[in-house]
Amino acid sequence: MDVYISADVEGVAGVVDRAQIMPGENDYAIGRSLMTEEANAAIDGAFAAGATRVVVNDAHARMSNLLPDAVDLRANLILGKYKPMYMLQGLDSTFDAAFFVGYHGSIGEPEAILSHTYNPRAIWETRVDGNVVGELGINVLVCDYYGVPLRLVTGDQAVAAEARASVAGVHVAEVKRSFGRFSAESLSPSRSRDLIQAEARSCLQSIPTAKAVRRAVTVELTFLVADMASMAEWIRGVKRCGARTVSFDASDGLEAYRTFYTIITLTRGLVD
Repeated sequence: MDVYISADVEGVAGVVDRAQIMPGENDYAIGRSLMTEEANAAIDGAFAAGATRVVVNDAHARMSNLLPDAVDLRANLILGKYKPMYMLQGLDSTFDAAFFVGYHGSIGEPEAILSHTYNPRAIWETRVDGNVVGELGINVLVCDYYGVPLRLVTGDQAVAAEARASVAGVHVAEVKRSFGRFSAESLSPSRSRDLIQAEARSCLQSIPTAKAVRRAVTVELTFLVADMASMAEWIRGVKRCGARTVSFDASDGLEAYRTFYTIITLTRGLVD
């Protein structure tokens, strides 16, 4: 059994501030340590359930946050920026299950810790087939494309709610409850890891048979400023449907993700 893990940090227990998640900030060492240990809990649970291969992809910011020497030595680790598939780098049809660890709510969610959807300085709202989604809703398109069931999501109550609403049978480890973008009540790091390990093990006891879903997808993006929408129109197939809003149709979830990520990368030039 092969398990893929996409590891973010904002949804990790004890993380509430940008100083804990951005390189160069005072508390960054604390945040990356907490992130690493929650990833390890998921890895441990997967192996306890019988996994023979676990691959972990660092999915936050510059994507070199997980501490290599501290990551469970049984897992393979994907690090580094400019990865073609960013938060889903390494995922393909050879995996039997996927975990999203340390995830968070979308930018418009009123009670979601450090909420954003890929780039908080560019994206105001993202919709997939008319439904508002966060990073989870965008990323699960790739899981569907490859036929890899998303079995576990860990993070705050906002991402837990999105997971339950959008993925049938998903297991959730809710390690904190957010009051807003910069405050939350967390389980202790030790208890959060125990919960994640238990859910990771439990969710793999019975894995539903999943077929690759290659359906057409429509994505709509609303930006903070109109200039970003204008820039997004440079990409073939992207059309303007409002002052700050663009949309595009994709033949399947993988194409949708790639176009979305291209738009995100392109519009970073207006905010960096």
